[in-house]
Amino acid sequence: MSALPHLIRRHGVRIAITLLPVVLAIAHVLGAWQLPFLDRLDRFIYDVRLRATLPATLDPRIVIVDIDDPSLQELGQWPWGRDQLARLTSEVMERQQARVLGFDVLFVESDASSGLDALRRLAKGTLQDRAGFARDIEVLAPTLDRDAAFAKTLAGRRVALGFYLTRTAEPRAKGVLPAPVLPADAFPPGRDYTTQWNGFVGSIAPLAEAAPVGGFLNVVLDRDVDGVVRSVPLIARYDGGEHAAAGYYESLALAVFRLALGDGDGTVQPMLAPTVGAAGRPAPMEALAVSAGASRLRIPVDESASVLVPFRGAGGPRGGSFRHISASDVIRGALATGELKDKIVLVGSTAPGLQDLRSTPVGADFPGVEVHANIVSGLLDSRVLAVPDYAQGYELVMLIAAGLALAFGLSVSAAPRAIGVAALISAVLIGLNSWLYVQAGLVLPLAASLVMVALSFVLNMSWGYFIDGRSSRELAKLFGTYVPPQLVDEMRADPGRYSMRAENRELTVLFCDIRGFTRLAEQLAPAELQALLNAYFSRLSEIISAHRGTVDKYMGDCVMAFWGAPVEATDHAELAVTAAIEMVAAVQALNERRRLAGRPQVQVGIGINTGVMSVGDMGSAVRRSYTVVGDAVNLASRLEGLGVH
Repeated sequence: MSALPHLIRRHGVRIAITLLPVVLAIAHVLGAWQLPFLDRLDRFIYDVRLRATLPATLDPRIVIVDIDDPSLQELGQWPWGRDQLARLTSEVMERQQARVLGFDVLFVESDASSGLDALRRLAKGTLQDRAGFARDIEVLAPTLDRDAAFAKTLAGRRVALGFYLTRTAEPRAKGVLPAPVLPADAFPPGRDYTTQWNGFVGSIAPLAEAAPVGGFLNVVLDRDVDGVVRSVPLIARYDGGEHAAAGYYESLALAVFRLALGDGDGTVQPMLAPTVGAAGRPAPMEALAVSAGASRLRIPVDESASVLVPFRGAGGPRGGSFRHISASDVIRGALATGELKDKIVLVGSTAPGLQDLRSTPVGADFPGVEVHANIVSGLLDSRVLAVPDYAQGYELVMLIAAGLALAFGLSVSAAPRAIGVAALISAVLIGLNSWLYVQAGLVLPLAASLVMVALSFVLNMSWGYFIDGRSSRELAKLFGTYVPPQLVDEMRADPGRYSMRAENRELTVLFCDIRGFTRLAEQLAPAELQALLNAYFSRLSEIISAHRGTVDKYMGDCVMAFWGAPVEATDHAELAVTAAIEMVAAVQALNERRRLAGRPQVQVGIGINTGVMSVGDMGSAVRRSYTVVGDAVNLASRLEGLGVH
């Protein structure tokens, strides 16, 4: 445990600098300081991972009846007469024997294309006196009332119509809503469990009353981020009014899915998280349980009851995710009988002019009908991605764990090792996040953790280079001329431990002097004397450095060195004695070479002493040096005068 306080004292500032991005990231996660670019980066990571894991296969269970450009050219502009849609419904549900039919279109206005309303006005107006005219019109009415004909084909079949929820300052409602799947009091009070709406645009009464179920077409746009459709609410609350009851209504995708499981009469039950929310609030919803007969499916949802769209691949007729059939081909009966048997059929449009194309992670012009198709496909396969209610807690744990690992790992590491530490932590964060995504279908945040790692690394390395590095370079400059390079490297690893301040320590000091140097100098030319001293001092200095000694100074023909400072060494006496023995051997080797060259030889005297002495930066204002002084030093000098080798 003593190592941790020492580490904090030694690298406290650097650790604090590294933890600064962690604090900022935690503030973002807790909502104290929002950083929108992190939200955008999380969406980008999600989109990249989604595209990398797309099944990219055809789902043969779902077919899109496409109101495409060829159909518009053949049958005219949209909306078509309800007689055409009645033929389409009859073809799909009777001759083709499809399992479910869902309309991703709105039927807001009555169909006046047959002229029945105009004839009735004439019968009540200018032609009211013509005998039998009004009666004849009513006889013809069943064949001219296209809404009634369409409603008749919808009745008693597994058909889901679409409607749209709205929210305005003044509540507005048009058309009729189906019955809600959950009553208004289905949840405990105290929080919003779904998106909230106060208006709607629904189908006209004859159609809404004929179809067994209906679902809203609303999707969720990430308007604050990039306007891309990534999720869709499965249920939403309508506040209620004179046109419809308050309650929770289902999406078109959920309505179609429930029809596919049974007849749409199964139950939808909310499942709340097991923990209580903050400040005593009710727990958020974590899933919807959909039951039909013996089937029961748990669908994970986020706090707004939305699911992330489990895209299969690219959209459109060439996307390869679903089979697209032109609506005109269906209406003309161009398909073989039973070709769509037991299929889930969705009617929608890919024509650009009908403005039902969405921006999604897998395409900028993605048909809205395929958004619902992908959700139905994912529900059938139980392949639904989820943002769990503990996502924030997970992110906080990852930030704290990774931040602490970075703070202590980077602060004690040189640049190459620090790169490895940051890369390893990033790999662990990405690997764990990806494993949870692939294996458990959990979508968990990652951007804040990755940005935190990058910023912590940059700040730590910058501090190390500009602050600690400066101290290290200054230390090397101070001691580089005294201390062997390997000792300088040790000192640079912890520059705070070393200084020039004088202190008393037990050290070992050595003096080595050439005997008879004055007489020898008189016999040699200046250049030859210089060469002798250079060779002599260079070899002895190499030996001193090799044994971790500090060269103090050269004094004429004498070299002075000491051991145990500035880098502490408990075996400083042994190192000095070993160095002295090698120095004697080196002088003998030097003499042997001089003897063979016919040059004068040298003898040396060495004195060594261990004791308490003062060591530090000493001298005058003009010239200073890192040296040792004291009686123990003087004794070593006197001992040197007594020995000859």
